[in-house]
Amino acid sequence: MYSGGVYDDYEGGGYDRGYDGYGHGGYDYEPHSGDPAADLDYDNRQYYKIPESVKSFLIYFSNVIREGLVFEIQNLYENNFPKLTEQYYEKRPWPEESEVAAIVGNDRVFSILYKELYFRHLYARIPNVITLEHRFQSFLNYCDLLNCILSEEGPVDLVLPDQWLWELVDEFIYQFQSFSQYRAKLQNKTEEELAQLNGNNRVWNVLCVLNVLHSLVDKSNIKKQLEVYASGGDPDSVAGEFGRHSLYKMLGYFSLVGLLRLHSLLGDYYQAIKVLENIEIHKKYSHVPACQISTSYYVGFAYMMMRRYADAIRTFSSILLYIQRTKQLFQSRTYQNDQINKQTDQMYHLLAICLVLHPQCIDDSIHQHLREKNYHDKMGKMQQGDLNEFEACFQFACPKFLSPSPPPTTAPAEDYIKEATKHQTSVFMDEVKQQINLPTIRSYLKLYTTLPLSKLAMFMSKAGTQEELEKSKSLLRTDLLCFKHKMKNVVWTKGTSGLEGSFQSGSEIDFYMDHDMIHIADTKVANCYGDFFIRKILKFEDLNRKLHAIKI
Repeated sequence: MYSGGVYDDYEGGGYDRGYDGYGHGGYDYEPHSGDPAADLDYDNRQYYKIPESVKSFLIYFSNVIREGLVFEIQNLYENNFPKLTEQYYEKRPWPEESEVAAIVGNDRVFSILYKELYFRHLYARIPNVITLEHRFQSFLNYCDLLNCILSEEGPVDLVLPDQWLWELVDEFIYQFQSFSQYRAKLQNKTEEELAQLNGNNRVWNVLCVLNVLHSLVDKSNIKKQLEVYASGGDPDSVAGEFGRHSLYKMLGYFSLVGLLRLHSLLGDYYQAIKVLENIEIHKKYSHVPACQISTSYYVGFAYMMMRRYADAIRTFSSILLYIQRTKQLFQSRTYQNDQINKQTDQMYHLLAICLVLHPQCIDDSIHQHLREKNYHDKMGKMQQGDLNEFEACFQFACPKFLSPSPPPTTAPAEDYIKEATKHQTSVFMDEVKQQINLPTIRSYLKLYTTLPLSKLAMFMSKAGTQEELEKSKSLLRTDLLCFKHKMKNVVWTKGTSGLEGSFQSGSEIDFYMDHDMIHIADTKVANCYGDFFIRKILKFEDLNRKLHAIKI
């Protein structure tokens, strides 16, 4: 699928050709952006003295990376680096790589990793100073990193904590997303910027990004490892020389999650789920909460767009329970906490949408959270057929979609950023409009065991004349067929592929029509209150034993 052309630049010998293979080896930039505020900040930086504590940190950081002390690297990465950022670089860039090289020496690997942190800091803290040069240079730095990792005959002698590896892959896709949005906005771009974009059209190209992720997956043999692991075997038996190395194995796994995200952003939901074959979504394959949360968000969203509401509800409920129980463990640990909190809120909105379209029982704590927050009001409006509320919830909760092909630089100077989101919103709203009468029909069917079609038609339309009533009955028959169709979905039952499943009816009521009479059967299973009280009694007894065991 990804052979030839662009893919060759990332394979084997293609890595040692430098950057010319990407078609942007000859660009030249001025150090100023044209923005007075950004230029002033740039000039001030030239005379900003690096604090001694930062110098000591950089020297020690480079040493522990060189020595492979992974726990110390993790401590410096997760604790010291953010603290120094808040103390000295909250609203300014970290020192340039050339300044750092003068302190720590010419360590190529550390230089690449430092620049990755440098550009990530720009995107996260001071995005207003990012120029086109920054975007290009960051892409080139990722190419350097891949050259370093993938072009060697054997695994490189580099160990990094899983948190850093996940955030490296996640940031790579985020910067591609940011560049795509920048590229799609042709307004206010100078002729020089347009010329640079046109001359470097392979920088942050979607095929390049896909090929990078597939290269990391292939190098690690992660798909074969997961397949053997799922069948109860030893993954190391098929891992190969690279796959047994923690760096390659985790980069391969995180790249699969990256492909899930990328295909979702491009609107290819089938392929998004397919790349995670041999991964059971609810198993924890890594100790990085942000990875688990991001995986469930995009899997659940893909299920929802594929009209597999039961699977979407199961996915969202499972991860939201996980967040409720483990939130204290990862709160305020990484820069991604804002993203985790936002994705959590988005998933509650998506869960609310799914429950309106496909009502079913969920965990009590999740249900209570939906009732306590303003989601309950939103669900009420959607159940009453408020299309604007559906659209508002979807646009808040959906990812920022991308177009696989950017607009040509010769196109009218307009903003094309929202075109992909408008298209996906239109697709979703078409599905909602087909189901807009179903909550009302369901509410009436719950009240009866038999119901004449004419009576339900009068409830639904308030028809006055016989002609209007006949028309309403005809439309109602269509809606009842729609009810039968929409409530029967593919539901995952077993297996390691998220695409597998069988057709199941998810409705709590069933009915059939005998001429103009509707016969209704309640299929809802009664709540088992006895089990609930037994669990609470056992929990209370366990708590009581622990209290008696405490010696004061």
